[in-house]
Amino acid sequence: MLKQSLQQKLLQKLSPLQIQVIKLLEIPTTQLEQRIKEELEENPVLELERDSRDPEEEDNSTETDNESDEMSIDAYIQNEDIPAYKLSSRNFSKDDKQEDVPFSSGTTFHEHLVSQMGLRIMDDREALIAEYIIGNIDEDGYLRREVDEVIDDLAFSQNVEVDEKEALDVLRMVQDFDPPGVGARDLRECLLLQLERKNHDDPIVERAHHLIKHHFDEFTRKHYDKIEKRMHLEDGELKEILEEILHLNPKPGSSYSNPVTKTVQHIIPDFILDIEDGKPRLSLNNRNVPELRISNTYSEMFEDYQANKKNQSKEKKEALMFVKQKLDSAKWFIDAIKQRQNTLMTVMQSILDYQYEYFLEGDETKLRPMILKDIAERTDLDISTVSRVSNSKYIQTHFGIFALKYFFSEGLQTDSGEEVSTREIKRILQDCIDNEDKRKPLTDDRLAKILQEKSYNIARRTVAKYREQLNIPVARLRKEW
Repeated sequence: MLKQSLQQKLLQKLSPLQIQVIKLLEIPTTQLEQRIKEELEENPVLELERDSRDPEEEDNSTETDNESDEMSIDAYIQNEDIPAYKLSSRNFSKDDKQEDVPFSSGTTFHEHLVSQMGLRIMDDREALIAEYIIGNIDEDGYLRREVDEVIDDLAFSQNVEVDEKEALDVLRMVQDFDPPGVGARDLRECLLLQLERKNHDDPIVERAHHLIKHHFDEFTRKHYDKIEKRMHLEDGELKEILEEILHLNPKPGSSYSNPVTKTVQHIIPDFILDIEDGKPRLSLNNRNVPELRISNTYSEMFEDYQANKKNQSKEKKEALMFVKQKLDSAKWFIDAIKQRQNTLMTVMQSILDYQYEYFLEGDETKLRPMILKDIAERTDLDISTVSRVSNSKYIQTHFGIFALKYFFSEGLQTDSGEEVSTREIKRILQDCIDNEDKRKPLTDDRLAKILQEKSYNIARRTVAKYREQLNIPVARLRKEW
């Protein structure tokens, strides 16, 4: 028996402008210039703003503008000259004469991964998710972002709703690509992915897989006696297993190197901070970002034909709709660029105000504990927006160039209730270890006591976590005889 029922759902749909802004917020200045060039090539309604011209240019432009005034939308409906299919962006017939496009003989690591998508059976949705995952894989071959964050970004930037299972299924497809271990989220998963590709009929491979899967913590701490007992290994077996593991690549992305295409990437700052009269002055680095405007010719063309909607042929109406779509797209893009710049300045100015004393002198001890939520509350922006602004962006100061992420850190309280940055704790730990007696290196317990003596309430396990983040081995491995 069929039943009918009414359901009320609250759905949030992003406008084209919102989607544009989100996409542009994610990219740094180095990519913004290229993105603008692409939009200029695709949309004839969009053009560069020219602030100044010499007299000769003025004369030529006036002549050109006069000629353009005579141009009408009829040019779009001359089907014998411009086929109708070309009214859609990026559409060309295979019979059209096209210019030769130069190509590079080499490919980057990410291009290598994308090229393997064609070897798998994927629908359009899976291909979109896979390409986004690949875009978040770093040069070492690791997916450093949480799957939940990837899902959120797909919803915001691509307007695609993906659940965790679907995202993990596509991630697993990517993890089957070459080189083995690519797409892993940590070292343990990276080693397991590589071992899964090997012959499991070999007992050494099978035991190596078991060791990494079930005894990884003991393996990283070199507690080999415990591993031997728990795996019931005979003499000499553990050595063979360890040799098998040591032949694996902890950085699979590094194995794909092409000296022809490998280039040195120079950091171009997104913000510039100057000190004038003892006060910081912040500005956006817009040196290579051109100003944009809507073409007057197309705007007037649209207004003229909109005023005379009657007695228009079907072809003219279709061409009119094409021009309207391009006008809307151009307006959204220009507005999105402006919103991007305003949001970037709002977030960076808030960071500057929050870390004011630090930016005056560059003294790391003046860096206050600060998390994304602090800036989100100050700017009335969403945390995800602050995260997008902070990601892959740099600021040039009088004491160096820094990634915006550098200024974010958690905080701890001293005995007196003063809040200090975890970066300050790490600096003290580093100093203690640098100056320790290498014949009797400081244990994590001893380091915790030293910090407590300095009024920093910190547990031994937290000391261990910070020490690992500083890539400092445990005391017994620092010992010198």
